[in-house]
Amino acid sequence: MDTNDNPDLDARLGLLRSALADMDTPRCVEKELMQAFNAAFAPPRPWYRRLSLPEWCAAGAGSFVAAAMLGLLLVPPRLAGDMHEAQPLVRFDDGAAFIALDSLERIDQEAEPRLVQAEVPRTMLAALGLPVTPENAGEAVHAEMLVGAGGEPLALRLTSID
Repeated sequence: MDTNDNPDLDARLGLLRSALADMDTPRCVEKELMQAFNAAFAPPRPWYRRLSLPEWCAAGAGSFVAAAMLGLLLVPPRLAGDMHEAQPLVRFDDGAAFIALDSLERIDQEAEPRLVQAEVPRTMLAALGLPVTPENAGEAVHAEMLVGAGGEPLALRLTSID
């Protein structure tokens, strides 16, 4: 603003300067005024600048952990020496299920297995996951057992469950 054209304005600005020189304002007033001005009139920051570097690192680490957990849940576990498909512990024969009591490799290696009729106490079947109540705990269940040459049981098929 050019004050040379208006000498009266120069005198009035001089009075204003001398009146303000006596006022002692704290140092932080200008800083607080600038912050208030920036908060009111500054353009909003972009979304990617709203987070600080540590917040971005935490978000990245969290997403990495979530992806790793999802990968662990989706990939079936494999044993170190297990290079073939896992065989089920239950095989079906004529519609009935044989429950393997020994490993399937051991059952396959048996030269002459034989099928034996047996009465199995229901309490022993609780280990295989069959429900046992106090009312039927003393009962026996009819079963067929696949027995090896040495007499050891290899597999079990329940023929009647009452």
